Amino acid sequence: MAMGRKRGREKQEALFYASEQAEAPGHPFYEQLNRVLEEAGFDEHCERQCAKFYHTKLGRPSLAPGVYFRTLLIGYFEGIGSERGIAWRVADSLSLRRFLKYGLNEATPDHVTISRTRRLIDEATHQAVFTFVLAEVAERGLLKGKTIGIDATTLEANAAMKSLVRRDSGESYMEYLRRLAQEAGVEASDEAPTASGRRRRPTRNG
Repeated sequence: MAMGRKRGREKQEALFYASEQAEAPGHPFYEQLNRVLEEAGFDEHCERQCAKFYHTKLGRPSLAPGVYFRTLLIGYFEGIGSERGIAWRVADSLSLRRFLKYGLNEATPDHVTISRTRRLIDEATHQAVFTFVLAEVAERGLLKGKTIGIDATTLEANAAMKSLVRRDSGESYMEYLRRLAQEAGVEASDEAPTASGRRRRPTRNG
């Protein structure tokens, strides 16, 4: 599988008048978060971190790492408990389409693609990317007083600024990823469900 790359800003002109196309101003939180990620070179950083998990040439380009990690941020920030739920939420929201840089006429990532990408990338890389995001939002003032809020959900950073937990459940980002893996069918006994976890198959004798 080859690695998908950062999506370009320019899109082909639609074959209808702009006044006929639904638009949204964008969610203030995600608009600001995207500005932070753009300034920090988030997509390029994700591609560098994930390059070792992809073949350089063979296979169709997969979901770009920057897009994949944005889908996880959406799921965690909004408390969505499954990859199906994340995929549905993204497809249904104009604001989240903007956050992921998908046009109204483009198909957003489905739950199978999200799940396959999660299993491809190891746990350490997931943690490293999330820590990168947390450090950038803290440096640019999006994280204030060790809390970050989106709608009615508030998340709290620990003193070391290396993790974030949901106040409503106390769930960390990595715990959330493991829950997604279990929801997708990975057994709880797997040590690294984000990477090596697979549905276990019985071994064949002989």
